[in-house]
Amino acid sequence: QVQLVESGGGLVQAGGSLRLSCAASGRTFSNYAMGWFRQAPGKEREFVAAISWSGFMTYYTDSVKDRFTISRDNAKNTVYLQMNSLKPEDTAVYYCARGYGRPPSYEYDYWGQGTQVTVSS
Repeated sequence: QVQLVESGGGLVQAGGSLRLSCAASGRTFSNYAMGWFRQAPGKEREFVAAISWSGFMTYYTDSVKDRFTISRDNAKNTVYLQMNSLKPEDTAVYYCARGYGRPPSYEYDYWGQGTQVTVSS
């Protein structure tokens, strides 16, 4: 069983930064891609970013390109999402997930419980 635990969310002013972390259990972390998703109140969950198992390939939704950076440390079984220049519309619960299949359209099978990010104007 794989467990994903997100941390690092919080309240930040517009223009500020946050770094989310997602720690994974198990010994197969480095075999899988990882992704970040978010869900704002009243909206569907949306893709934010993904990273290949090696970390060499990354993918972003257009609205976060040049502001967010996904990275991973396979030695620590952890994936990160560095979020800069935050905007109120980035407010959401952020989830990490384990990905597999053909990039960039990964399938995701395990999900974390989410961490709240709130950006005040």
